[in-house]
Amino acid sequence: MRFGLFGKAGTRKGGDAKAEAKVATERLKAQVRELLGLPEAAAIAVNEILCADPACPGTETVILVMKPGEKTRAYKLQMAMAEVTAGALAEALGRSRATKS
Repeated sequence: MRFGLFGKAGTRKGGDAKAEAKVATERLKAQVRELLGLPEAAAIAVNEILCADPACPGTETVILVMKPGEKTRAYKLQMAMAEVTAGALAEALGRSRATKS
């Protein structure tokens, strides 16, 4: 079983793709901070995970919210980072049960 956490060998991110991924990551972090009203002390991690196993949902965006003195909260969206809309993000953050990471 092989997990392609960083993309398939032929599709690994090059210059332009890396820049686009960075823009998407920063956009999502800013939206998460605003939607949850997070202070600057809170850390936000946004990652896109690709699972090559047929049992996996495919590409998933995972958002971790880490506030000092609190348990880490994880939110998952069953889509690539570039596909995440403001509405989908708001729904995931509001409806999703925060999970311990």
